[in-house]
Amino acid sequence: MKYYLGIDVGGTKTHALIADEHGTVRGFGAAGPGNHEGVGYDGLATAMQASLQAALAQAHISLSEIAGAGFGIAGYDFPSERQPTLDAIATLGLDCPVEAVNDVVIGLIAGASHGWGVVVDAGTGCNVRGRTADGREGWVTGCGSLFGEYGGAGDIVFRAVQAISHHWSRRGPATALSEAFIRKVGASSLTDLIEGLALQKYHIHGEYARLVFEVASSGDAVAQEVIRWIATELGETTNAVIRQIDIQNQTFEVVLIGSVFNGGPLFTRPLQETILSFAPGATFTRLTTPPVVGGVLLGMEVAGLCTDERRSHLIESTHAYQVLWK
Repeated sequence: MKYYLGIDVGGTKTHALIADEHGTVRGFGAAGPGNHEGVGYDGLATAMQASLQAALAQAHISLSEIAGAGFGIAGYDFPSERQPTLDAIATLGLDCPVEAVNDVVIGLIAGASHGWGVVVDAGTGCNVRGRTADGREGWVTGCGSLFGEYGGAGDIVFRAVQAISHHWSRRGPATALSEAFIRKVGASSLTDLIEGLALQKYHIHGEYARLVFEVASSGDAVAQEVIRWIATELGETTNAVIRQIDIQNQTFEVVLIGSVFNGGPLFTRPLQETILSFAPGATFTRLTTPPVVGGVLLGMEVAGLCTDERRSHLIESTHAYQVLWK
């Protein structure tokens, strides 16, 4: 029997999953953060090793029985990071084909029915990656507003604060966002809110995006425009990736990942409209499978195994481990 390994490395946790050649899950392991931007490459290696050993122990197999391994690595964004990433993977001692990709790519592999298409990640920040059936890739930096890539919860809050400031200065219309943020931070007035934000007396973060959605849902036109603008921007970034891999005239899947999509049609409708205006064959699906499943599929793929025959069983087999993904 041959076994395949997937490891999903994130900024807060690391997951390892082992499945056999039929796609049946045999072992799972978890460890702490592994993004090298936070813990360094030594920390990356440590997190991967800890999760791997836990998965091996649960699977009751040895390292030598792993026939292929796929890694989704948070913080692996640029070509210059490939070699140090592979060096960290080499410390695991695997004697099999391996492949490493950005962590959102294994979400695409897990979520798309044939493992290719486009993935849009909208959490605190945002990222978009694309992958064709023949292996061509499209990508953006994932580094946010510095490069004009908007789409995460932090961007929604940033844009909302601009709208509140415009309300205060009378550059723009009044908005219920102002009163909502005043109450949220405990400010005494709109001027106190603006001053407190400027002097860092009040601190806001991506979680405040929920408040923006609440105000928008109540009918506030400014809050609705904040969300529409961010969603449209994310749609244009997605179109850029679609353009890179030249699939705008094909039928393909767009896999949606991240908490911002919980905002519903206020966000998803303008996003989808923007994408469909450029790529009318796009279809949309939320990722419901743990991304580490995509790592296992990538491991199978790099080892030459046909994943289409095993995908459904592998996904079904992970249901028994559902409590462990949290």
